[in-house]
Amino acid sequence: MEVRDLHPWPDTAAEAMAVQDRLRPLLVLDEPGPASPRTVAGLDVSYADGDGPTRLAAAVVVLETRTLSVVETSVVTGTAAFPYVPGLFAFRELPALIEALKRLTVVPDVLVCDGYGVAHPRRFGLACHLGVLTGLPSFGVAKTPFTGSYDPPGEERGASAPLRDSGTGEVIGRALRTREGVKPVFVSVGHRIGLDAACELALALAPRYRLPETTRRADRLSRDALAGLLAS
Repeated sequence: MEVRDLHPWPDTAAEAMAVQDRLRPLLVLDEPGPASPRTVAGLDVSYADGDGPTRLAAAVVVLETRTLSVVETSVVTGTAAFPYVPGLFAFRELPALIEALKRLTVVPDVLVCDGYGVAHPRRFGLACHLGVLTGLPSFGVAKTPFTGSYDPPGEERGASAPLRDSGTGEVIGRALRTREGVKPVFVSVGHRIGLDAACELALALAPRYRLPETTRRADRLSRDALAGLLAS
């Protein structure tokens, strides 16, 4: 599939923040999203501990939305392209994820990231960045909130509560209970999909476990690929 080349790769934190500032106006946040997406892709990256360059494996798993059967997978191994800087984590993962996306022969209808969209201090998390580069509807499902505050949602599956900016009160995402009595996940839109549609799809992708199958399967694929890389 095609991924647009919209910016040179940054070398410093200042350059990376400038990229976010330049791309943020390209976000489309007023579209409801596809009514019945046929395919959805999960993206995840696993990292190896140790000295020297940080090795990683980036995985994309495309699932058929209704059955959750695997349509296609793509894995790329390499090294982190950027140091760890809070708020700029996407720049560590993007080159490998972009390469994995380019190797797909199927163009998914929606991208689901293990991370954040606008629920980000600079309102431009990984889901936003990937959405702008691909032009595809995208959102993030995170295990913990990076920024903002929320009241605990009800204990039943499907219960939710707004995730709000702690300063302005702006809604930047939603705490969503995908399993009864289990900690919620945190959904935020990235590009070309509304929060209601993102939460509905996240819930449909998590019929048995806390995390969506997109995240679970991309995580397993990236871990297996990293283990093979380290063994070699």
